[in-house]
Amino acid sequence: MENFKLVCPCLLGVEGLVAEELRSMDAENVEPQNGRVVFDGTPEMIARSNIGSRFSERVQILMGSFPAHSFEELFQGVKALPWENWIGKNDAFPVKGRSLSSDLSSVPDCQSIIKKAVVERLKGKYHISWFEETGALYQIQFLIMKNQVSLMIDTSGAGLHKRGYRANSTEAPIKETLAAAMVHLARVRRDANFIDPFCGSGTILIEAATYALNIAPGMQRHFAAERWGNLDRELWMKEKARAKDLVRRDAAFQAHGYDSDGAAVSLTLENARKAGVIAQVHAEKRDIADFQAVGEYGCVICNPPYGERLLDIRQAEELYRTMGKVFERKHGWSYSVISPDETFEACFGRKADRRRKLYNGMIKCQLYMYFK
Repeated sequence: MENFKLVCPCLLGVEGLVAEELRSMDAENVEPQNGRVVFDGTPEMIARSNIGSRFSERVQILMGSFPAHSFEELFQGVKALPWENWIGKNDAFPVKGRSLSSDLSSVPDCQSIIKKAVVERLKGKYHISWFEETGALYQIQFLIMKNQVSLMIDTSGAGLHKRGYRANSTEAPIKETLAAAMVHLARVRRDANFIDPFCGSGTILIEAATYALNIAPGMQRHFAAERWGNLDRELWMKEKARAKDLVRRDAAFQAHGYDSDGAAVSLTLENARKAGVIAQVHAEKRDIADFQAVGEYGCVICNPPYGERLLDIRQAEELYRTMGKVFERKHGWSYSVISPDETFEACFGRKADRRRKLYNGMIKCQLYMYFK
């Protein structure tokens, strides 16, 4: 088990951020790729990256990669991999995955072939003909892209965007990993006067607060690999203790959320309490037209409702015009707005100082940043 590779799948556009944070966790040989980051694995890094990654979707063990144009090539390639290094004779190992632009396009057939190949490999290693699969879960995941097969074992369980604080959400919430990326790109300071005028269920506010206080996003949840017999349970306790020591409760950060929906405001406060940042997060019912840039400095990040989500195009454009009026140019103030609408800058009334392409789920968006 000494030498193995880990991979963190991530939203398109945030690969560089994932690579940067993994290096800050002392990961080695970090290599950003399209939609994922590969790095050298240790048992410690499995725990550390699950607990600490703000931007990754999950952490997987990369078992191997090889080309396959036929089911026979797929079978032999899978069978050649050392599954016994991880999966015990009683463990469960279901298979799921995706195939894109490849000769092997039937996902159910690929699942079946991969499962059969793993079973054949383990039969030979354990000298048994039947696997009960009543033990710990080792979810096998595959990706076949342009006839190149990658095989992984998932260590996370639920996706890493599930931090544990958002049991409920308003309509069309933003993903926690994307909110965290926006916070990082906006260079939110530890003493920030932070504002989200469309706070919804509070995701951006909470991600900003946990970022400023350096609270690891996985502190309140469990991971699939915690139940694995070949990883020491002490390891997880040790890594959670390490993350706890890095929390900065002395940060002078304050976040203010506003929403025209009173139920959203209540939800924001409930979720902030669950996330342990209620002392830093304030929320009240207020319309965007009443926004004022009060104080010497402020950092605004928001995900306004837009045509493809909640409003029709005309309503969304009217909203952008209002934002352009109330988000005044002011020294010490910055505004970051995520939107898929190509007409955003025209409606807002000025060109962004910087733009960054990001994906909100499958919707291609731009993060429009104003800081001059």
